[in-house]
Amino acid sequence: MHSSGEHAEIKGIIFDKDGTLFDFNATWGVWAQHMLREEAGGDELRLATLAEVLGYDLTQSRFLPGSIVIAETVDVVAQAMLPHLPDTDAAQLITRMNAAASKVPQVEAAPLIPFCQMLAARGFTLGIATNDAEMPARAHLQAAGVIDAFSFVAGFDSGHGGKPAPGQLLAFCAATGLAPSECVMVGDSLHDLHAGQAAQMRTIGVLTGPASRAELAPAADVVLASIAEMPDWLAAQP
Repeated sequence: MHSSGEHAEIKGIIFDKDGTLFDFNATWGVWAQHMLREEAGGDELRLATLAEVLGYDLTQSRFLPGSIVIAETVDVVAQAMLPHLPDTDAAQLITRMNAAASKVPQVEAAPLIPFCQMLAARGFTLGIATNDAEMPARAHLQAAGVIDAFSFVAGFDSGHGGKPAPGQLLAFCAATGLAPSECVMVGDSLHDLHAGQAAQMRTIGVLTGPASRAELAPAADVVLASIAEMPDWLAAQP
């Protein structure tokens, strides 16, 4: 627990996207299997190498805790893959990955339309800070029918940097007129929670990504099983 008892009333909630609004392995585990097989082009050794580089279990179709895909941006992931893909360059690979990512069916961590409606009805201002690119992030929120619930959406390429730096979160405050002390950052990785701490916001960890409760707890005011538990937690805040 890192925060003191002194808190302003919560008015703004900024969410990470993957592993927070959407269940990480249920969504991206499936995507990675297709993406890696396509990039490997039938070469089993290359497939195994790419999986190892990304921290991905091919048999389970899931990312291992500590995988660079969990917290890093698409360009970092592409750079890790490039040495094993001699016939491509970074720009081509990133374009293919973003295009494929935009089409991935997202598995919601809780039914998002009623969840967002309930938060809006309670008067909260909502935002998104993701290390995904902004274009696929908007596509995913659009497909879930909740894009209009968010007054702010930032990807790593939106001009505010990526997490764990607090730039996206401070941009949310600038855009909404809220103070960091009135906001809470919700995420499934230490990158999310460290960004929240750096912005001087309260932090909520959720377990719908690969990180464990023990991993998240030191950087979180509270760790919840999923965003579905947030309404009760919010109601209990002064």
